Amino acid sequence: MDARALETLRTIGSQGGVTAAAAVLHLTPSAVSQQVAVLQRAAGVPLTERVGRGLRLTPAGEALAAAAVDVAVALERAQAACDAFLERPVGIVRVSAFQSGAELLLPGLMTRVGRLDGITLECTDEDVAQEDFAALTDRIDIVVAHRPEDAPDWSGVRVFPLLREPLDVAVPLDHPLASRAAVHPSDLTDASWISVREGFPIASLVAEVAARSGAAPRIVHRVNDFHVIEALVGAGHGISLLPRYTFGGSARIRLVPLEGVRAGRRIDALLRRDRAERLVVRRVLHELESLALEIAPPT
Repeated sequence: MDARALETLRTIGSQGGVTAAAAVLHLTPSAVSQQVAVLQRAAGVPLTERVGRGLRLTPAGEALAAAAVDVAVALERAQAACDAFLERPVGIVRVSAFQSGAELLLPGLMTRVGRLDGITLECTDEDVAQEDFAALTDRIDIVVAHRPEDAPDWSGVRVFPLLREPLDVAVPLDHPLASRAAVHPSDLTDASWISVREGFPIASLVAEVAARSGAAPRIVHRVNDFHVIEALVGAGHGISLLPRYTFGGSARIRLVPLEGVRAGRRIDALLRRDRAERLVVRRVLHELESLALEIAPPT
């Protein structure tokens, strides 16, 4: 069986269809379908089936796609065994991070990797709903993702925990709570909240804070860009939850720690199992992990 066709089948499964897989693999949908047809003839059993106007993997296709992961890992380990005899790993490593994570981590990572000869870093910001981060690993080597700290672990990918970032209550500088050392959810019962869209991690935390206060949250705005939230809070248009390490130095707002609720987010690096075997990718991951330890030393 052809390793490229196996990778194509695997990508159809992880991306949910031929068109999405074709975009990730930089192929036409027709080329993807042709590769699957060749693979299906070799396998001797149907690997895909029509569902409405779409296509999904059959149980046999899912089993073969799972086996394709082991093939990809084995090939990467073979390449890594050869690379181990080189003086240093070289190559291009693609890294993505959600927007505030990019602000927190990418400048320092670029500086660190810039000191390493032979490694080119290509960075982008990718902020998606929580359940969609793992699928990004089909086209990005290292995906920096975030989730509420009580959320289940990511499935189908290698997970490397980076840090926990506390979330504090962001209030205007002249707000009555701005001088407090900490606030309790009961202090926020009548607050006007600026939250992120549903499906993104902090939205669930705002709901939890409100539940502890005994009242439903009064969401007046939903904005996903934290810098816009910072500006709105600073101008007195509501309060919010913002990450401490990213916005602790803001001159426009005051961050007040929240007591009674363990509010924070987990920041993880997600890698496909095969790409986690590449020496050059592991070298960049090591720099990312070291940077995270500097930002949030273990306590």
